[in-house]
Amino acid sequence: MAQQQLRRQLGVFGAIMMGLGSIVGTGVFVSIGIGAGVAGPAVLIAIVIAAGVATCNGLNSAQLAANHPVSGGTYEYGYHYLNPRLGFVAGWMFLLAKSASAATAALGFSGYLIDALDLDQDLLVPIGLAAVIALTGIVIGGIRRSNIVNTVIVSITIFALGFFVFAGLGSGAGNDRESFDPFFIEGDFASVMQSVLQASALMFVAYTGYGRIATLGEEVKEPRRTIPRAIITTLVFTMILYLSVAFVAIWAVGPEILRLATENDAAPLEIASHSFDVDIAPTIVAVGAITAMLGVLLNLILGLSRVLLAMGRRGDMPSPVARLNEAGTTPYIAVIVMGMFVGCLVLIGNVRTTWSFSAFAVLIYYAITNLSALQIADEDRLFPQWVAMLGLGACLFLAFWVEVEFWVFGLVLIGVGLAWQEVMQRVISRNVST
Repeated sequence: MAQQQLRRQLGVFGAIMMGLGSIVGTGVFVSIGIGAGVAGPAVLIAIVIAAGVATCNGLNSAQLAANHPVSGGTYEYGYHYLNPRLGFVAGWMFLLAKSASAATAALGFSGYLIDALDLDQDLLVPIGLAAVIALTGIVIGGIRRSNIVNTVIVSITIFALGFFVFAGLGSGAGNDRESFDPFFIEGDFASVMQSVLQASALMFVAYTGYGRIATLGEEVKEPRRTIPRAIITTLVFTMILYLSVAFVAIWAVGPEILRLATENDAAPLEIASHSFDVDIAPTIVAVGAITAMLGVLLNLILGLSRVLLAMGRRGDMPSPVARLNEAGTTPYIAVIVMGMFVGCLVLIGNVRTTWSFSAFAVLIYYAITNLSALQIADEDRLFPQWVAMLGLGACLFLAFWVEVEFWVFGLVLIGVGLAWQEVMQRVISRNVST
């Protein structure tokens, strides 16, 4: 029996907006503060390094999605071009990494809202949970409704960030340049490199929303043309935006204040905007941050549900998660399951923990993406093979610059996932034989 396919409804503009909605949020409003705390002003270098790695991965994701445009992203590519175990590891890591990222976005949204409305910090988790529930309800409505909401959210966010950059530069905040002195953290060369590479690994996660375009490949019109254009446009715009915002934030208050703001309030850019000579700046930044976090959360729940859908189709997850609604526009059970899982992670209540684990998991995910891209036949290639080789090496290298406890925990979870896959496949084999 043929599997029901999702309807193709996204064009180039819609795909770009989905990519921007996935990226421009947690990365620029939260991870810049985390990265600045690790590497100081040298987080600017980390942003460029992470952008280079993301570009390689983006090009490879684009050509994989163009050649194999189905829901599931690298989970499906691993199965199609490599083997079932690597395909499963990709899907498993995506679910874990992006669920953690979604929880980070929910907590970030809550932190900015609490700061903007001067609410009690004890509301951090309850507000985050409420956001997860509300956006899960929107995603259940299908890709068209989700895209409309996402476009409104992204437009508000980009306006707020543009205002932050121009208001910061125009106010003259930090013009003594002391915020960039010293540019690198104190210590020997090895310590400096370790801090920059660790920050690069953390900042890489902030770029990975472009993968949502590939994950939604089954719902994109003319995928071979649309997906590469959307991914490349999204990445170029995002890198310029990140560098501009990070420069102004560090120039205004310095990396130490950004780090403390992230640890205490998850709202570093709003803290920086208080130093501007524009009274309305903190309010506009707060509104932009709130919408940005909601946009990322919406897109992550959307992408997570599509990967879970693909895993349900192949029997790596229980088959009910592969069910679509009558219109064929949404895998409603998968959406509900992922919304519940993200809500559970929100209960952790720690932005740094969820973000650091997500960094390791998503780098493993994209390593498999690049390995899959190496298997594409020459006549089907959109980009040279060396792009995939460079992306593979960079992902594996950066993955182990995350704190040891997080990548050890990640390796343990890979083992747990493979054990789960073995159990599921045995259940399927037993049902077929009977």
